[in-house]
Amino acid sequence: MLHRLGFLPWRLLQAIPIVFGLTIIVFSLSKLLPGDAAVAMLGERAGPDALEALRIKLGLDRPAIEQYFLYIGRLLHGDLGDSLMYHQPVKDVLPRALPVTLSLVVYAVILALLISIPLASLGASRPNGVRDLGVRGYTLVAQGMPQMWVGVMLMLPLALHFKLFPIGRYGSGLENIRNLFLPALTLAIALSPTLIRSLRQSMIGVHDADFVATARSKGAGGFALFRGHVLRNAVLPTVSIVGVHLSYIVGGSIVIERVFNLPGIGQLMIQAILNRDFPLMQAVTLVVGLLVIVIGILTDVVYALLDPRVAVGRSKA
Repeated sequence: MLHRLGFLPWRLLQAIPIVFGLTIIVFSLSKLLPGDAAVAMLGERAGPDALEALRIKLGLDRPAIEQYFLYIGRLLHGDLGDSLMYHQPVKDVLPRALPVTLSLVVYAVILALLISIPLASLGASRPNGVRDLGVRGYTLVAQGMPQMWVGVMLMLPLALHFKLFPIGRYGSGLENIRNLFLPALTLAIALSPTLIRSLRQSMIGVHDADFVATARSKGAGGFALFRGHVLRNAVLPTVSIVGVHLSYIVGGSIVIERVFNLPGIGQLMIQAILNRDFPLMQAVTLVVGLLVIVIGILTDVVYALLDPRVAVGRSKA
């Protein structure tokens, strides 16, 4: 199994210039934002001497290129700066929020698969039939609904009226299955139309394949045929789609965390913007970008483990 990951070192090397480019973007964005970092740190009542001393200490009086290399040097030493809002190092703030976002994203993907696989199978079992038209209708409606609106529509009856699920709560262990259900379902509904379309099309193609006909002639049928031959082969193209859309889910979680008042990366970003917390803004943007890069690499790994032909091709590349 591990020999299929021969391409991984080269894939990691390819990620280095992407990370380098990400640091440039993050640093540049901080320079484009309005406001003075020194004023934000010391307050508007600070005297000019104190402001100038802080600018010298932070290197803000130097040319932008020197400031960038100072920023890179601090990153390499694990120094993300101090949060102006929390009055503590950013590296101590992020670990409290990151697990919330990661849990939400993973939960959303699981729910999206639980929605997509049955519906795609239902549609592919009889293309253009009544059931297939119903599934395709769901994908059109779900894709057209804004995530924020879906979140509110789920929250009003299930959380506020019937009080089946909490809002703004994140605990430990299995209790988060209930705490994160509504925000994860909101993201899952947004992801499911694309997955359903991909799986449905792949399943229709696999149903007509020769190896499926051979399996049927040998007596295979029902769920065993579906799991061992149809789903296993149809899911491969969907892996790449999940990987690509995971990046959108990470971005979408910023909005959803705000809607459901979850203490994740999204909340940190919004609070940092509102409070002009430049170090925290930089750190959150960098973490989200790194998450997208890691997701891309993990997608390649999963695809290679599922399909050896892909691993061989990428190793030669």
